[in-house]
Amino acid sequence: MGQIRLSGIVKSYGKEVVVKNLDLAVRPGEFLTILGPSGCGKTTTLRMIAGLEEPDEGDIMLGERTVFSRSKGVVLPPEVRGLGLIFQSYALWPHMTVAKNITLALKEQRLSKVEIAERLEIALKQVQLTGYAERYPSELSGGQQQRVAVARLIALRPSYLLMDEPLSNLDAKLRTEMRASLKRLHRDLKATTVYVTHDQIEALTLSDRVIIMNKGRIMQEGTPYDIYHHPANLFVAEFIGDPGINLFSGTVANGALDCGDVTIPLPEALAARGGEMVAAIRPEKILVSDQPKDGWQEVKTEILQPTGADTILQVRAGETPITLLQPGFLTLDEGSSRWISFAPEALSFFDKKSQDNLREIA
Repeated sequence: MGQIRLSGIVKSYGKEVVVKNLDLAVRPGEFLTILGPSGCGKTTTLRMIAGLEEPDEGDIMLGERTVFSRSKGVVLPPEVRGLGLIFQSYALWPHMTVAKNITLALKEQRLSKVEIAERLEIALKQVQLTGYAERYPSELSGGQQQRVAVARLIALRPSYLLMDEPLSNLDAKLRTEMRASLKRLHRDLKATTVYVTHDQIEALTLSDRVIIMNKGRIMQEGTPYDIYHHPANLFVAEFIGDPGINLFSGTVANGALDCGDVTIPLPEALAARGGEMVAAIRPEKILVSDQPKDGWQEVKTEILQPTGADTILQVRAGETPITLLQPGFLTLDEGSSRWISFAPEALSFFDKKSQDNLREIA
């Protein structure tokens, strides 16, 4: 088990630069997720670590070993990098049984038959597929096929684990089950893990640390808590969160942020700064009352979306739409009034021009 380090990585396809001077270090045993929209460079980054793509510039190290260096002329192929891979497609051999799919790499390592059998038994048990060893992939559901891919890694016991959107083809229930399986896999293997996804729920629930990418660059890196509660810029604030964050653009006036239909309280340092800025607050952080309160803003209910444990409320203050998230399964009449307030500690503020978080000033 060791770290993964990328230094000065650049990758282009024709004239399009998809990864721009990327520096990234994954600590030994860490579960790091690269999160971002389609085309941001996250899968290309993972494929370069795996050796499936070659960078145009830069160095890649696994532990103390350089596996790629353009300047030194080092290019180690994927099969000698000691990596375990799970892809969006399960990459199972259709003509091989579950047992043969799981143990193929072990046989290539020339392990003893006894050890191969022991690893197979343990792997099948951990993914709850005991008794499926002689079945073929075509005889399995999508979730079972994905569990075979996970079992293959459990049996292989790699020091480095790379996963590229492995849950994207599964239904919601299976996704939840497989997230637990992948978290268990990482815990048991203690492998240094890089996980690529566009699904923020996967990133927030699985990761020790999250990297947000956009247009080939890292926009923010941090713990799931920091990424969610302290976004470094407006891109991260808008990308993370479901339902999405509320944004209010306005001008500082009389010690507050005047956003037209909504007035946002400001910390003293930001009130003194003046100018234009954007206030942001998560839907669940807005205080809500069904009775009028002094100083609270009246809003009108437009749309309710009960999700079971919570209810998403789309309300409007004048012409300004606002999203609220309330606990429980609510039933409200369209047009009914609610009153809202913004707790100062729940607000983030961003420079309107640079789009950077102004937390340091506040």
